Amino acid sequence: MRNILIVVDMQNDFIDGSLGTKEAQGIVISVAEKIRNFEGDIYGTLDTHEEDYLSTQEGKNLPVKHCICGEDGWALNSEVMQAIAETKAEVHNFCRKNTFGSMELAQMLKEAYEGQEVEIELIGLCTDICVISNAMLIKAALPEVKVSVDASCCAGVTPESHRNALEAMKMCQIGIV
Repeated sequence: MRNILIVVDMQNDFIDGSLGTKEAQGIVISVAEKIRNFEGDIYGTLDTHEEDYLSTQEGKNLPVKHCICGEDGWALNSEVMQAIAETKAEVHNFCRKNTFGSMELAQMLKEAYEGQEVEIELIGLCTDICVISNAMLIKAALPEVKVSVDASCCAGVTPESHRNALEAMKMCQIGIV
């Protein structure tokens, strides 16, 4: 059995930057510990926007500049980076994505692991936007693979939307741990 950990958007802007929350700040230590102690393969995503963000559909619906490529807010959190440096797990690509879910990540996982015995666990930010989007894409790409989310290593835009996203994922046969 191969274990795969997906680290979703643990970037400065979602933790203590332009879209940061106390809930996001509260999971950093747990996320770092999970990464440090993980045995298997680690992949991840980076929310990535350009300077023209406010003119995009997302920018018009969420007019808060965030995760602009190359800026400090776009970078992975320093504690998460340190944990990645210290893990004995095999760290793979962190896919840049300009929307909530990464089709590239789902396809990469399908190509690498389809037909194999694997379990995929997601952690990160935000439960109710990018975590749920990536979990659903991965489940669609690999319907026979056990996909789960560690609720203690995720935070939503609000505590209520975090809980709602967890319930929605349960209904789509994504495990919640």
